[in-house]
Amino acid sequence: MEQEPFKVDKYYIKKVDADKKSIYCHHDIMGELLVPTHKHDKAQMLYAEGDVVFVTTETKSYFLPARHFIWIPSGVEHSIHPKSEQVMMRNLYFPVEKDEDEFYKSEGIYPVNNLLLQMMMFTNQWNGDLKKGSPSFVIAKAIKAILPQICHTNLPLELPQAKDARLGKILRYIENNLGETILFADVAHEFGYSERSLYRLFQKDLKMSFIQYYTIRRILKAIELLLERKLSVKEVALEVGYNSVPTFSNTFFKILGQRPSDYLNGEEILERSK
Repeated sequence: MEQEPFKVDKYYIKKVDADKKSIYCHHDIMGELLVPTHKHDKAQMLYAEGDVVFVTTETKSYFLPARHFIWIPSGVEHSIHPKSEQVMMRNLYFPVEKDEDEFYKSEGIYPVNNLLLQMMMFTNQWNGDLKKGSPSFVIAKAIKAILPQICHTNLPLELPQAKDARLGKILRYIENNLGETILFADVAHEFGYSERSLYRLFQKDLKMSFIQYYTIRRILKAIELLLERKLSVKEVALEVGYNSVPTFSNTFFKILGQRPSDYLNGEEILERSK
């Protein structure tokens, strides 16, 4: 049975940008596993609840866990891939203003602290255009205004996409073997490279080293598994190739700002001090 196309024409393009001066608000259970590539004139703040959302731009694949938001600047083409149809996505779309803070000009993923969480929950009573001058517009604009003040840590929850087909095969190999300890020398040998040549390929194509890519990919997989709530922290560590739980916990903390045990328990990530 042919599925009805997603609301991308009806909703994202026609409704979000229909009123250039409004802030557009939309909260909904996804009910879909793909929002095709699109863009809008307004910047987007997307907050996820319940599971992981993958956001893909022309150059990167972002990994948006529950209790985080992604900021997508105006005009950036992107597609959205929720891991589950039951993901709740809370969206605010903001018109671009003159002389905006540099924060609003870059893509980024940030933890939601208690203050921002309460403000986002308050928007649950709204849907559609928030007209300039209305109380809801003022509150929504305050949410936007506070972001540069409280969002100091742009989490590295994204991975670049390989442009080189040879490197693409290596990244798929990493993806398929996350439960094993993958050594750089072994990967180079497996794919017929010298270690020096493979190092250069990673740096040229991805602008990061093998170990940086491998570490982030393991932690992203760990977040997925933790959100499923089927495995203990020790079991998750083993699933992503860590034999030492302390090493896994320390690496997780460096990237996400909290221990995996806290994340498993659903504790909020509190605002970090500058």
